[in-house]
Amino acid sequence: MINRTALGSSGLTVSAMGLGCMGMSESYGAADWDGGLATIDRALELGVTFLDTADAYGSGHNEVLVGRAVHGRRDQVRLATKFGIDRSAGDRARRIRGARDFVLRSCDASLLRLGVEVIDLYYAHRPPQDVEIEETVGAMAELVEAGKVRHLGLSEIDGELLRRAHAVHPITAVQSEYSLWTRDVEAVTPVMAELGVGLVPYSPLGRGFLTGALDRSTLGEKDFRRTNPRFAGEAGEANEEIAATVREVAGRLGATPAQVALAWVYAQAERLGVTVAAIPGTRSPARLEQNAAALELTLDAEALAALDPLSDRVRGARYLPAHTAEVALAEGSARTPGTVRAHR
Repeated sequence: MINRTALGSSGLTVSAMGLGCMGMSESYGAADWDGGLATIDRALELGVTFLDTADAYGSGHNEVLVGRAVHGRRDQVRLATKFGIDRSAGDRARRIRGARDFVLRSCDASLLRLGVEVIDLYYAHRPPQDVEIEETVGAMAELVEAGKVRHLGLSEIDGELLRRAHAVHPITAVQSEYSLWTRDVEAVTPVMAELGVGLVPYSPLGRGFLTGALDRSTLGEKDFRRTNPRFAGEAGEANEEIAATVREVAGRLGATPAQVALAWVYAQAERLGVTVAAIPGTRSPARLEQNAAALELTLDAEALAALDPLSDRVRGARYLPAHTAEVALAEGSARTPGTVRAHR
């Protein structure tokens, strides 16, 4: 069974590794309802009880799936979901919203889709474009007072906005992409450590690239990685060297590349001074079992020396330009409502 860990100083205890559920509904090919249910079933059997979803994933499909999967065993899980990405005008015209009424409506809709009375950890999916962060977090605090939400989180936030948000209501966790090839959030972790905020890394396997098992030529039209700057063209070819290094380390340690990549993420917790509960996504019970075993893997000095420099060799941006603009991790940069910053 998976050990449990407290996220920061909030008192929220979760399984040391969680499960990101987005890929069961979108972005990595066709939605997989039956496979998703089977994977969540196996996760709960293993003690992987920290489940992550969002209202944007599959335009609500994923929350319904997760809610169905945990029906009758709500007390076994910690449910995390997110709001803020408004895709109602189409994905090419998506907006990041955080006005009070929108936050309150979003929560009620998520509770209905999940089929639960309370959300354990409720995130703002991105810093809002339409209002100041104080209004958004103030509305989220109302949800805590109303008993609809237990803890608050922010995703892809910078240090300045985290401080401002935390001044309105304590923030339990920051969810950001973090892996061997994406380390932007390390600019924010000093503030997180100071405030007692936990880190929930998403895509800790580099969206599958770091597993060494991905054949980029087979990615389908519904797989967003097909056009992702790090997977496509010359950048994708160059990044294969990164995956090869992870495979070499894994071979020496008798582990899988995925386990090595995950073990590296957990090995950073002490250095960064934050609690870490990663949420690798998968639709495969077998891969879920392999991922969970990474918690037992300790990387030696030779492995860390080979892995630590890999982020400096990455080619390509994290997202296509339209989505890159939604990610704000340039600590200390100024922001006003209606503007969008690109990440560094």
